[in-house]
Amino acid sequence: MKIPSESRSSRDPAVRFPWLLVFLPLVSLAGAGCYREPTRWDAVQQQTRRNAPAVSTEAVAGGEFNKMFPKADGDYDIVYTQEKRGFAQADLKKQGNAVATLSIFDTTSNPEASQNYKDATEHLGNYPLIDIGSNGSGVLVGDRFQVQVRSKDANFSKTDREEWLKKFDLANLESLAKLQ
Repeated sequence: MKIPSESRSSRDPAVRFPWLLVFLPLVSLAGAGCYREPTRWDAVQQQTRRNAPAVSTEAVAGGEFNKMFPKADGDYDIVYTQEKRGFAQADLKKQGNAVATLSIFDTTSNPEASQNYKDATEHLGNYPLIDIGSNGSGVLVGDRFQVQVRSKDANFSKTDREEWLKKFDLANLESLAKLQ
């Protein structure tokens, strides 16, 4: 005797596509696992994301700054390491060892950088001078260009940094600021 079985229509998706019974629950579980609550880091990321381009189109070409860097002097060599719109950088080497990093930065790309000089209590000639961390010294030229020397060697002192700041062509750099 045959026991009647529950008949299923050939139109029933479970009959035609039995793999769907396994696949659909897995997909829904995987999708649920992709969602996560925003963290405090996500909020900070949103707050610090800039709508403006990283480098202002008004920034001076880095090659223009190379002319303003100090020249090699005695035991010291200047080795250019980076040049791009709004920025140029070189290593100051003494007998082959990097003792400091020299740079010029056009603050049109980051106006907040020039604000750091508003309350400067020291000056190098006519230019406001500030300490940048424990290893850096900087001047603001023409209210636009930040010239900085950062020690890479513990023996390269604040006095050394200020002496090398004086060796930049600050007067021509100020003239460049007025032309812009």
